[in-house]
Amino acid sequence: MPDGYAYRRIAGVAAGGTRMKPAEQSLVATAIVRPKESDMTVATLTETANRRAADWLARHSINVLRVSLGLVFLGFGVLKFFPGLSPAESLVVRTLDTLSFGLLPGSAALILTAISECFIGITLITGRLLKTGLVVLAFSMIGILSPLVLFFTDLFPSGPTLEAQYVFKDIVLVAAGMVVAARALGARLVNER
Repeated sequence: MPDGYAYRRIAGVAAGGTRMKPAEQSLVATAIVRPKESDMTVATLTETANRRAADWLARHSINVLRVSLGLVFLGFGVLKFFPGLSPAESLVVRTLDTLSFGLLPGSAALILTAISECFIGITLITGRLLKTGLVVLAFSMIGILSPLVLFFTDLFPSGPTLEAQYVFKDIVLVAAGMVVAARALGARLVNER
């Protein structure tokens, strides 16, 4: 039945509007009647608005998430090209130094992080090379979240430091990346009715 329509039973009336005999009334017709605008209730209008919003969100929300996630990565990546601008600069250098067992010097670690974050951001924003960007994102997330394990006591001495909060919010980026990756691998968000 179309949205906003209702069934109305038409019984006991023959063609031309004459009353039917009781024996003939066993045949009951059903008509679809479109409600008048004045008959639409607030509940009907709310339901229609909710359905339209859900349809729009199902079509567009993951793309909005992908682009906004890309902007975050691109923004943080660009900051790392300029020494002293990124609030996470020392944490990045320290983390990659620890993960590479001292083989990756500080400036190289910062440039490598900047390049990978910018690449991730550009692939997410444009949608080109998206799967490659998501693979780089997956490997980057290991490095991004590892300070929670490697330097937990430094990040949470008596409460969360600013660096801890910076790393902790990356959990949301991981979740957003998972949603975008699911879409890139063929999953679809559908509106159940």
